[in-house]
Amino acid sequence: MDQNAEILKKAIKGSLKIIEQDREREIISRRFGLKGSRETLEQIGEMLSITRERVRQLEKAILIRLQICAEEGEIPELPAAEKIIIRNLTEMGRVAKLSDLADKIYDKKATAQERAGIYFIATFSQSLTIVEENDKYHVSVGIAEYGDSLKLRERADEIVAIIRKNKRPMTLDELDNVLNYEHPDHIRAVASISKLLATLNGLWGLAKWPSVNPKNIRDKIFVILETKKEPMHFSEIAKEIQESNFKRKNVTVQAIHNELIKDDRFVLIGRGIYALSTWGYKKGTISEIITSVLEKADGPLTREEIVKQVLRVRKVKETTILLNLQNKKLFKKIDRNSYTLA
Repeated sequence: MDQNAEILKKAIKGSLKIIEQDREREIISRRFGLKGSRETLEQIGEMLSITRERVRQLEKAILIRLQICAEEGEIPELPAAEKIIIRNLTEMGRVAKLSDLADKIYDKKATAQERAGIYFIATFSQSLTIVEENDKYHVSVGIAEYGDSLKLRERADEIVAIIRKNKRPMTLDELDNVLNYEHPDHIRAVASISKLLATLNGLWGLAKWPSVNPKNIRDKIFVILETKKEPMHFSEIAKEIQESNFKRKNVTVQAIHNELIKDDRFVLIGRGIYALSTWGYKKGTISEIITSVLEKADGPLTREEIVKQVLRVRKVKETTILLNLQNKKLFKKIDRNSYTLA
């Protein structure tokens, strides 16, 4: 067994020894999921033939007893486990989601039981603090010296407020210019405990923003184009998505092409080549683009001027533009080199 796992296992076992009654040990083991899945107060009450409220009272009393024993040094195995948790938290920025912390300590994808063990220790340790899970926060563990649960939640809310006010994703350096933290890693650590935030490609934003938390194929296409900042062929977009850090990235080239056609954010500007409409590209045939260019002009434009302006919004060959200019129903040739609308 890994050394960290062995030390944590001994700390959990030593802590449970403090609980003298078998029934109380059973309650704690089941409530925290130390031997299997976590159980509710109702489930444990039914098993022990006691009320839900009685289970809650016993759990609270046991944890207070463990906190006192931990403070008075009556759990000899605990300090070594605390040291492991604190060392890893220090490397992660002083606070971390429980799942991330467990994965780092065990150097693998931690099991639910392994996560439960760390959570159990942190619940009564004087050196650690816990942020309970709710709609706004992930269940997280922090170093108590740097803030209790309330302080950590306030710091996470502050980051959310700054990003919301900024109205666009921000880098850690940009956040660091606004906040007073010792290091940007500490900002990243606090931001990671908030369910209202998400990060992608070094940017932090609101979890509801597709730019940092794309939930469907169209949003992922948008992120790729926004990141590359240049038109791309649909097959290239598919490849970029498959090689990305997105959660779900197994998409087909055909699926990408279908979504590009449906969404007004994307404009076909060449053979299979798409751009964002926000870049100034417009939908329509080459003849329609030429018509738009001439409508905006004060007078006739030279062939070169027309080609130049069309190429700003379309990625086509010059000969294609010149060929469309020969449509006498739409365009009138003024002299050898100038055109206007027919």
